[in-house]
Amino acid sequence: MNWYIVCTKPKWEKKVADQLSQLGLKCYCPMIKKTDQSINNKVNIEVPLFSTHIFIQTAEKNRKLAFHSSGVVKYLFWLGRHAIVRDEEINTIKEWLEGGNTLRDITVMQYQNGDKKHLNSGLFFDEHNLVNDITKTHYVLIVESLGFVLKLKNTQ
Repeated sequence: MNWYIVCTKPKWEKKVADQLSQLGLKCYCPMIKKTDQSINNKVNIEVPLFSTHIFIQTAEKNRKLAFHSSGVVKYLFWLGRHAIVRDEEINTIKEWLEGGNTLRDITVMQYQNGDKKHLNSGLFFDEHNLVNDITKTHYVLIVESLGFVLKLKNTQ
């Protein structure tokens, strides 16, 4: 069985994962802790690592079951086909999150637009990443294997 990426309505990631799990589909919605600044105080909240996306593991013939959740919008496609995530990539995400790593642990130095780089640590360690944009405060990478755009804070 393959891991597929399901696109959800905004803020529906956890709810969709719960609904699909009740239908018997194996779901994974990676969560990270984030500090949210309200007017009077700071609150620690858990948010999905990939906004509006969750992973489901199912046989190809059972993919339509995902649409039994009203929060599912579509499957993510990559190069005209359903995007498939390898077990190793799911395991890497799980290990990285269980290890207590945060997005602040990723440092990108002296990259130029168009460079293809491997990150030295973190969630996308040893993935082929294309540097898409560089600002004074952030780097934007394209994670080719997942079809995601990753925005990293420049810690220099």
